Amino acid sequence: MNIAMIGAGYVGLVSGACFAEFGASVTCVDVDASKVARLNDGRMPIYEPGLDEIVQRNVEQGRLRFTSEFDGCVGDAELVFVAVGTPSRRGDGHADVSFVYDAVRQIAPLLRNYSVVVDKSTVPIGTARQVARIITEVNPEADFDVASNPEFLREGAAISDFMRPDRIVIGVESQRAEEKLRALYRPLNLVEVPILVTRLETAELIKYAANAFLATKISFINEMAALCEAVGADVHDVARGIGLDGRIGRKFLHPGPGFGGSCFPKDTLALVRTAQEFGTPSRIVQSVVEVNAAQRRRMIAKIRNALGGSEAGKVIAVLGLTYKPETDDMRESPSLAILPPLVEKGARIRATDPHGIEEARGHLPDSIEYVEDVYETLDGADAVVLLTEWNVYRGLDLEEVKGRMRGNVFIDLRNVYEPAPMASLGFEYTCVGRG
Repeated sequence: MNIAMIGAGYVGLVSGACFAEFGASVTCVDVDASKVARLNDGRMPIYEPGLDEIVQRNVEQGRLRFTSEFDGCVGDAELVFVAVGTPSRRGDGHADVSFVYDAVRQIAPLLRNYSVVVDKSTVPIGTARQVARIITEVNPEADFDVASNPEFLREGAAISDFMRPDRIVIGVESQRAEEKLRALYRPLNLVEVPILVTRLETAELIKYAANAFLATKISFINEMAALCEAVGADVHDVARGIGLDGRIGRKFLHPGPGFGGSCFPKDTLALVRTAQEFGTPSRIVQSVVEVNAAQRRRMIAKIRNALGGSEAGKVIAVLGLTYKPETDDMRESPSLAILPPLVEKGARIRATDPHGIEEARGHLPDSIEYVEDVYETLDGADAVVLLTEWNVYRGLDLEEVKGRMRGNVFIDLRNVYEPAPMASLGFEYTCVGRG
């Protein structure tokens, strides 16, 4: 099966490589010529565990290639996936689908045989119908269907998520389109993955609803964490106590500095705006957005209070910059909201991250010093802030940490360590929701 994947970003590259692993012939098209050149040289533009091996294997076996040219691959493709960015639109929070529509206008005149044009990007409700309208306007003779096939990939675990997904969602309005997509995903029959076939609008909404629900669980437990601190309760026990209820579940009940990344912030905001547009405001999701913003401010106050009320002149060692472990993604990372205000108030920040330093340089204040080695980051620090729970930070030699620091303040915004042992080692330990 011939596939054209429009966009070689996170979703497009992972999806294209995994479809090639299924045995399809995949061409990833991206207008960024430098990205295409890097990929053709075997250099990954993103960090995702296991992705480089899959890309290399399928390139060597001739099933995966990269180009900046739409001609020569779209016309022969049975499935054309659109996997370009849909960032939040400045000013109103709606998802910006201009990149999707620009890509569709480029592929429309090239469609020769029957093709299914598939929205892989996270797009607002109604986008698939707009895509169909654009194709018909540009190429009235085109024989095509439009489908919605949202992705549910977790950064850091995208390969396993693609190969063993919880479900496949396919939004279609023709039997031909459904058959094409079912044939593409046939290798997953071996692991009995459920395939949910819906209308176009339903598939588009499922993606937003899923992300909004998960974000709701995060904001909920963060609110409970604040209450736990006020009343002397332990949020870990609260999370365990409710998570053992099968109707609730234990996942995404981890307190911290709030959600970030490429999906939850923009998708919750887009769902709020869509609901308002259709006259059915989503007050719960609106609150989730507000609680997440408040959580960032609360973390700044927590750091400031742990430093005695002022961060001016203090050396703060920061462990972790990306929004989560196992990715170099800095989009909407808590560090972007938490660190600049500390710098503005006179803090000296020395930061480290296993894979995020280069990406962080373009997003954080220039005064921040970056150090590769974890323990060198701690030299002479008045305080350490554990901001991203990379595995390398879970087993620190705490005696060495203490010996390298000038102060003894340890602010654990991911609750990696236990309060009592940290206190016994002489740390002034601050965490989230453990009163």
